[in-house]
Amino acid sequence: MKGMNSFLVTLSLLALISTLASASDPSSLQDFCVALNGTKHSRFVNGKFCKDPKLVTADDFFFSVRSRVTPANVDQIPGLNTLGISLVRIDYAPNFGLNPPHTYPRATEILVVTKGKLYVGFMTSNPDNRLFTKVLKTGDVFVFPVSLIHFQFNIGKTNAIALAGLSSQNPGVIIIANAVFGSKPPINSDVFTKAFKLDKEVVEYLQTQILIPMKGVQHFLVVFSLLILGFTLASASDPSPLQDFCVALNSTKHAGIFVNGKLCKDPKLATADDFFFSGLDKPGNTSNAVGSKVTPVNVDQIPGLNTLGISLVRIDYAPNGGQNPPHTHPRATEILVVTKGTLYVGFVTSNPNNRLFTKVLKTGDVFVFPVGLIHFQFNIEKTNAIAFAGLSSQNPGVITIANAVFGSNPAINSEVLAKAFKLDKKMVEYLQTQF
Repeated sequence: MKGMNSFLVTLSLLALISTLASASDPSSLQDFCVALNGTKHSRFVNGKFCKDPKLVTADDFFFSVRSRVTPANVDQIPGLNTLGISLVRIDYAPNFGLNPPHTYPRATEILVVTKGKLYVGFMTSNPDNRLFTKVLKTGDVFVFPVSLIHFQFNIGKTNAIALAGLSSQNPGVIIIANAVFGSKPPINSDVFTKAFKLDKEVVEYLQTQILIPMKGVQHFLVVFSLLILGFTLASASDPSPLQDFCVALNSTKHAGIFVNGKLCKDPKLATADDFFFSGLDKPGNTSNAVGSKVTPVNVDQIPGLNTLGISLVRIDYAPNGGQNPPHTHPRATEILVVTKGTLYVGFVTSNPNNRLFTKVLKTGDVFVFPVGLIHFQFNIEKTNAIAFAGLSSQNPGVITIANAVFGSNPAINSEVLAKAFKLDKKMVEYLQTQF
């Protein structure tokens, strides 16, 4: 696609993605806030210094897309600051060039193929881990919802090209294999031995492989960003409600309006029980493969949580390595407090750094896991441990990495995972039978 056609495709992507209000960056309170690295002629907004509007020029909103791997975010176009959108071009090598399984912790992606043929897909949250796939030809468009694991795979014998709009000026990117097995410093191998059902030697081998730059996985997007916690808290929570409450209702009887994915009960019929749940005092059954039990209290348990943008969980951990395995919450930041025992916890930042932040938590300690980032908890004591966590969504979702990648339904093509994780195809097929 050349000339005006290419421009119109790009413009259409920008216009369409900007409508995804609930997944985008906070709305700006001015026409623009052109990012500036220095402090002269500036004020500080949304993680960036803003240039004096009187000094802004057209060049602050311009970027020329020519190279093979080309992000066009706030680092390239300072005028994007506060506007909540960015664009990328992705080039794929012929014969299985791959943009490997990854997530954008802060953005939904809408992608259009401008050359070639791609096999693409994304996996839903637990417990279904349902795989949605499509073969895209030139001109086809596909949407990858915010924070869900997704991939693109060139099934043609020629180069392929795609353009994608992202609903954030700085969406971040987490390549699953790199973040899980290539974090700096490495995550304790005992965590993965249990989470991925692998021998410790295999885990340690994978950690040496992913620390080496991935050969053959060419021309995939790398968005250079780190999470800014305050900014994330603003963009990650559910949309603010426009009424006191909207109690979720499964039937249409006594339903008033449809808000945030739920039918709402007539407010006149709401009772205290709509905001009540009993049972978090009861320990969860940790007699399972990972040695933990998460007891959620979200909108499915308390219908009054609908539109209120918060939920709670209790997590029980078995002694001697009970864990809440590496996972993400696509729609929520988590703040966790340990009420019994000692936990080794951590999260991994987005590419390219994949930096591991860890802490040993004792009773009374609190730790925050930013929205969309891979994180875990691991019981390092010989007794049971208990934690409670608040999540910044009424329905935060959860994606257990091993289950989603190796246990999707239907299964991801084993060649995709063999290349992404640097594994023999037979090992991939074995792992898929385990989940």
